[in-house]
Amino acid sequence: MIANILHCVTRDLIMSGLNQSHPRLNVSTRLPPLSALRAFEAAARLLSFKEAAAELHVSPAAVSHQIHALEDYLGVRLFDRHNRGLNLTDIARAGLPEIGAAFQSLRAGVERMRSKGSGLSLMVSAGPAFAAKWLLPRLQRFTRAHPAIDVRIAASMHAVDGRNAQAQSEAEGIDDNRSDTDVEVRFGTGAYPGYRVDKLLTVNLLPVCHPKLLAGEHPLRSPFDLQHHTLLHDDTLDALDGTPDWNAWLREAGVTGVNAGRGARFTHGALVLQAAADGLGVALVMDVLAADDIAAGRLAAPFDLKLPLPGAYYVVSPVARAELPHVAAFREWLLREARTADTPATQEDPVPA
Repeated sequence: MIANILHCVTRDLIMSGLNQSHPRLNVSTRLPPLSALRAFEAAARLLSFKEAAAELHVSPAAVSHQIHALEDYLGVRLFDRHNRGLNLTDIARAGLPEIGAAFQSLRAGVERMRSKGSGLSLMVSAGPAFAAKWLLPRLQRFTRAHPAIDVRIAASMHAVDGRNAQAQSEAEGIDDNRSDTDVEVRFGTGAYPGYRVDKLLTVNLLPVCHPKLLAGEHPLRSPFDLQHHTLLHDDTLDALDGTPDWNAWLREAGVTGVNAGRGARFTHGALVLQAAADGLGVALVMDVLAADDIAAGRLAAPFDLKLPLPGAYYVVSPVARAELPHVAAFREWLLREARTADTPATQEDPVPA
């Protein structure tokens, strides 16, 4: 069936591009090389030969060679190349959805065969702070309820939307092969074509600190007391497009005389939460990531004012794999955990299977 899909898509690409201008080609003949189609699918999805090469574990030159070979085979141009990157031609854009779906089906089929032979394996991707502060503390509830599923967690800023977040991930040299991911917990807009998307958690920003800062020489009783304390900054918030910061929070609180740019900075949300728990200052953080520490008394939220974020956390799975039993089980577990957000992450009772 997959071969038939790829064959039909390839035939349609040829016909739409040629329109009888190349009668020497027989569109009913064999498929082009699968490696060339795979290179096209990755490069078209990522709009980058470099990122496609990283995903396929080959060189960018090899991807470029495969694309040229496919273009020669089809007799059409698939990409418009320019200094700032790649654009798909209309012909390539028309064929990509079906070719992408075919490769997703291939991956799902391979995963089914792999799971039959060696037990079920589930690849989960999430942002580093979400993985450390929300997902991992709850994960044993899932593994106890589903002992036959081996969960693999990949923490990467690729699970966060926005140009700035992607730039940070690339600067850190993170190689994220999302083609193998069954479930992603993404922070962003929720617009992910080709994926099943379920909203998991809405998010606000709030200040948190060690409980000892609520007392002492300069107790935190009103936002104006922040002038006596060190502000802690999460650089990953700066990486999110359109996300408010300390300047925005202080402005909303009506506070003047506090330099919002001063203080210690951290490259990941889990680090700034730990710094606040260690008493280094007051951090502006996502409320869902701080909730367990607040419930356990490791952190305190001195003020009621919260700033809503434009994005949210979503559970995302490729359509071709979204309804596989082990993928669906993990998604439903995540959604139950989010609905019972007040339940301590350390609770011992497993969720229902």
